[in-house]
Amino acid sequence: MSIFDGKRLDDSTFKLDIERMRNGWYSDKYFANINAMLITLAAEGYAYSGQHPNLPEDANREGIAVGDIEVEMQWFTRRVGSTIVVGVDKSLAMLRNCTGHFDENGQFVDTSGRLEVWAVHDGTVVKSNGDPLNVQPVLKVRGRYRDFALLETPTLGILTRSSRIATNVYETLEAARGKPVLFFPARFDLHEVQAADGYAYNIAVQRFNADHAKDLGPYVSTDAQGDWWGGAGGGTIAHAAIASFLGDTAEAMMAFARVLPVNIPRIALVDFNNNSIQDSLRVLDAMFTRYRELIESGQDEEAAKYVLYGVRLDTSGSLRDASVMPVGDPALDMGVTPRLVFNVREALNAAWQRWELPTDWQPKAKEFCENVKIVVSGGFKPEKIRRFESLSVPADIYAVGSYLFNNNGATTTDFTADVVRVKLHGEWVDMAKVGRRPLDNPELKRVW
Repeated sequence: MSIFDGKRLDDSTFKLDIERMRNGWYSDKYFANINAMLITLAAEGYAYSGQHPNLPEDANREGIAVGDIEVEMQWFTRRVGSTIVVGVDKSLAMLRNCTGHFDENGQFVDTSGRLEVWAVHDGTVVKSNGDPLNVQPVLKVRGRYRDFALLETPTLGILTRSSRIATNVYETLEAARGKPVLFFPARFDLHEVQAADGYAYNIAVQRFNADHAKDLGPYVSTDAQGDWWGGAGGGTIAHAAIASFLGDTAEAMMAFARVLPVNIPRIALVDFNNNSIQDSLRVLDAMFTRYRELIESGQDEEAAKYVLYGVRLDTSGSLRDASVMPVGDPALDMGVTPRLVFNVREALNAAWQRWELPTDWQPKAKEFCENVKIVVSGGFKPEKIRRFESLSVPADIYAVGSYLFNNNGATTTDFTADVVRVKLHGEWVDMAKVGRRPLDNPELKRVW
């Protein structure tokens, strides 16, 4: 499924809308227009008859059948710096299933076998200094242009979006210095894109692990995000659930722990009442009490359901948590701040000291409290994460949402494709627009 295993995703993974893609439904109209024109010229037997070709004076200009012209096209990103490439396998599926033309009876004639195709694997890194004369193509195709002209738009689309997300995730993981990053952007876009987005995230995690000798797991929030690679969604309890329990976070978590399977981590969302320390301690008190009761009655499996995995701080950027006393500029304490995280960590670690425990339970209780992880969410992106890490803030997991879709300034990842050669009388001739040229990439592998 990527460079990491040397395999490619099966075409059936993508559930392509093949019929409409073959008809240009997803293509910019100018590609449909040029496609129709070339088909007509081919039927007419038209040969080039212009006066100003970009060819040497002594080149043979006779009998060049423009309607059936064969081209070499290359796809590359405009993102400056390094890009984690994702979307290649889906692009190949489009080429395999939608290259061809409709005959006079309206039947689609598949000509994908006539193409020559080279591609990198998903997860490959390419670099660029911003100059399109010095890029690394991720896909190269040779073949009759009119057979695959309609596929430029959708192939560029999947490469742009998936590579952007993967690269944004990768840079966020680097900012987090190897701490887990939860993939939480599903609510910020159409549900139809979740499978591709989750796959891009997973590739970024694998790339990070390979580059930094880490063993991070992927954490997605919906099952759809794991569709292409076999993952499943996970997450904390929701604000709406706490509201359903009349704002009682501890009671909501006790019900969550009792009812749901033990393999789902118990992570309490503790900002509902804007007092994260208060609600963290209430949850911790209730869950430990029940945990101890079950252990002492020999019900170890049931007790495991009451182990508090973590608390999530999600204070709105327009609020100051009640547990943080204002110091200096109040705006500095709005939302999830370093001071809030430090305060919650201190309160969690010390919570067991308030409990009346026999001597043999004290070390267990201390460990129970210190093992509770802190998840932070709400407006996190690399800049904020780097600040937290530079201050050694005791956040264990970062949940990141809309930033991972960012495509502006340094995160602009737009892909483009150019014809750089044409085949004339059996020979390949350079034919790129000014500012482009045929380029190579040692990571390109012959696909078919």
